[in-house]
Amino acid sequence: MIWLALGIAVWGVGWALNVWLAARTESAASSLAVPLIFGLTLIVLWECLVRGLGISPVLLPPPTAIAARVASSTGVLWEDFVQTVIKGALSGYVIGCLAAFGVALLADRFVFLRRGLLPVGNFVAALPIIGLAPIMVMWFGFDWQSKAAIVVVMVFFPMLVNTVAGLLAADTMQRDLMRTYAAGYWTTLVKLRLPAAMPFIFNGLKIGTTLALIGAIVAEFFGSPIRGMGFRISTSVGQLALDLVWAEILVAAVAGSAFYGAVALIERAVTFWHPSQRGRA
Repeated sequence: MIWLALGIAVWGVGWALNVWLAARTESAASSLAVPLIFGLTLIVLWECLVRGLGISPVLLPPPTAIAARVASSTGVLWEDFVQTVIKGALSGYVIGCLAAFGVALLADRFVFLRRGLLPVGNFVAALPIIGLAPIMVMWFGFDWQSKAAIVVVMVFFPMLVNTVAGLLAADTMQRDLMRTYAAGYWTTLVKLRLPAAMPFIFNGLKIGTTLALIGAIVAEFFGSPIRGMGFRISTSVGQLALDLVWAEILVAAVAGSAFYGAVALIERAVTFWHPSQRGRA
């Protein structure tokens, strides 16, 4: 009962504090404090409910047990992080996004490519990863190369569709103005159409950050060497080591958030002129 009462008290204090902060003038400090307090409140409530209700750690380990497992398994977690995030997700993300950007330029230049590729992109985007993963493992082997190939497939078409849409974003008056200056295709592309397409391009890049990590982790369930987040999660579930499973999930969540945040910061620096970025600190 003490744990339950403590959990309810912490939740009430956190709720009241967030309501007070949210009612104040919005600032960078309050925008950061509200989600931070809310997240800490959820963690404390999780701890109190698990201990107060006597939930088995096999079903749901408390946050303190997960933190202890992270501290005691840093070597394993780092090895899995390098295998899955750096080798699989990041390499596939870079290759897929660069390839999609190059193909988008070709599709913009040649209309038949745009009309032919975009429907194919919608079809491929609907393919389940659990169907692609075994095929890629057969083609590229059990190491990180097959995971990178799956990531390439997953990020390619979202990036392609967003880039093509962005290249068409410049309106007719702007293009006519460039023609009055006798600007050719490449001059118009570099000085008008690419800057106008940047919000769309970064939208594709941000979508790709989440798809890349999900694709790399899920692909490891279908064949991988004895390391990697997906491999560790699947084997740890069989061993009932749920604290290690949650530790891997925590690392994946932090890595995914940092990956997305890095792309968002680059977007803010590049597209500072766009209305969506105005007023942000």
